[in-house]
Amino acid sequence: GHIICGLICHPDNEHILYPLGSTVVIQELDSKKQTFLRGHTDNVSCLVVSKDGAYVASGQVTFMSFKADIILWDFQKKSLLTRLSLHKGSIRDLAFSPNNRYLVSLGGDDDGSVVVWDIARREGICRSPASPRNAGNATVVVCSTRRDETFVTVGSGTVRVWELDLVNTRIQPTECWIGKLKRAMICVRMADGDNVFYVGTSSGDILQVNTNNKVMAEFGPQKKKFSLGVTALLLLKTGDVIVGTGEGVVALCRGSNYKIIKKIQVHGGVTSLTRRGVGHEFFVGTNECQIYRVNYTEFKEELIAACHNEAVHDIVFPFGSSKVFATCSKNDIRVWHTPKNKELLRIVTPNLTCHAIDIMKDGRSIISAWDDGKIRAYTPETGRLMYTINCAHSLGVTAIAATSDSKRIISGGGEGQVRIWNIGEKTQKLMEVLKGHTAAVSCIKIKDNDQECVTTSFDRTCIVWDIVRCVRKTMFLANTLFRCVCYHPDVYQIITSGSDRKVAYWEVLDGSLLREVEGSLSGTINGMDITSDGAHFVTGGDDRLVKLWDYMEGAVTHIGVGHSGNITRIKICPEKKFIVSVSADGAILLWKYPESQ
Repeated sequence: GHIICGLICHPDNEHILYPLGSTVVIQELDSKKQTFLRGHTDNVSCLVVSKDGAYVASGQVTFMSFKADIILWDFQKKSLLTRLSLHKGSIRDLAFSPNNRYLVSLGGDDDGSVVVWDIARREGICRSPASPRNAGNATVVVCSTRRDETFVTVGSGTVRVWELDLVNTRIQPTECWIGKLKRAMICVRMADGDNVFYVGTSSGDILQVNTNNKVMAEFGPQKKKFSLGVTALLLLKTGDVIVGTGEGVVALCRGSNYKIIKKIQVHGGVTSLTRRGVGHEFFVGTNECQIYRVNYTEFKEELIAACHNEAVHDIVFPFGSSKVFATCSKNDIRVWHTPKNKELLRIVTPNLTCHAIDIMKDGRSIISAWDDGKIRAYTPETGRLMYTINCAHSLGVTAIAATSDSKRIISGGGEGQVRIWNIGEKTQKLMEVLKGHTAAVSCIKIKDNDQECVTTSFDRTCIVWDIVRCVRKTMFLANTLFRCVCYHPDVYQIITSGSDRKVAYWEVLDGSLLREVEGSLSGTINGMDITSDGAHFVTGGDDRLVKLWDYMEGAVTHIGVGHSGNITRIKICPEKKFIVSVSADGAILLWKYPESQ
């Protein structure tokens, strides 16, 4: 949701497109079916669809001084046509000419150039610095609605109209006169007929520039400007303008002073406005990962898609059910309905981060671990706060688990202590403090009989505790920062993994290492889960791959490629129909479980 104009309604009026990490998502509006365009090696930075809908182009970011790819896609076949590489560092923006002859690309801050590409020949025609030396970087490009050879770039203190000279293979810029105004331009829209174009600025006003004489015709509003800048624009055939602001206001404006006729408030700053069809409805995208559908006549918003906009830290299924699951992130806990991929409940706690969650086996409460050192319990249906355990840990609660009788909670803290809490009808009492770790506890798993639990920590230890007598039974030491642990269903073995990228099998009784297998070629393994029969387990980590393993063989049987951020947690649903993985970029991915085919 952070990419300006990243949400696009396809000209066939049946699909919307948006970038998610290094993937471009094509979603059908009616059936919600998703198709993924994969080919980028890093996060997608811009997205554009041609006027007839035949082509899709996307640009990416990469490391400084490395070449950043532009990928041209065939929309109907959902296939990669070609890669275009000239810019370095990142691609800031893209635009198709009206008849699909050219693609115009704008490089990032380290590149600072504009390139015109011939789509038929799949090659660059000409290249030029995008902005004058006395101005800032150009950030947005838009093509004419009628002429293939004309386009406009705007940025910090620069507004330029360009003409392509195909005979001499060069592009000629003309700087537009905007008087004494000093503005940072955020978005630009070309009016039908090409006579004027509208520019939204970070100062909260809109500039109207004449394309023919390259002079600013007018700007407004003069007095009450739009708060936090004009971040998105939509031009209507009636002459009215729909304005999206950084404050989250979507307003229908009329006249040269942009008088607000109707307005709505959405969650998060508006980054995209895209029209469906002739304009009977339009879509709003925000930087809080929300997509709204707005009916033009009623001007009422309807939330059609939402997700986390920060890293997702944990995921949990209720006992025996695959229909819903819960995830936690910064500021909130969300409950999702699996068959419809829809958000059922959002529990918001502002300015705090939830590190871990669990659902009581009786299904009456969601327990959560927060960075302010408190444990909070909520009702799963309404999200009402049931109780809070204050000062549960001094350096934040980092891990949490509940016993199967729903009467005890075991929590781990940033200071390394493991604490056992007795949960009554109206009271929550600290029963015991288990001291053994010297660094933050990363994961807690409880044995089915509620008599034993295993905890992992960043102090390179994994400890098995007797939670009836409250003593340490076994301790495992390894040269790794443990991040995840799983009991085998037969409970005589556990498997662990962490920063050394190895999956280790341990004997619970005496703490001996049975075997180690290479779990990843690059990056820490952050998440692990095992099936109820113990035949298979899954792992995910900083290599962004979901791996399904055979437990006895210790070998990978299937690999899932799709995440564009580091995988933070992974779970197999209780009915073994699918796998859910969550990542640091806020994405939640559902995978079909291969053994059930």
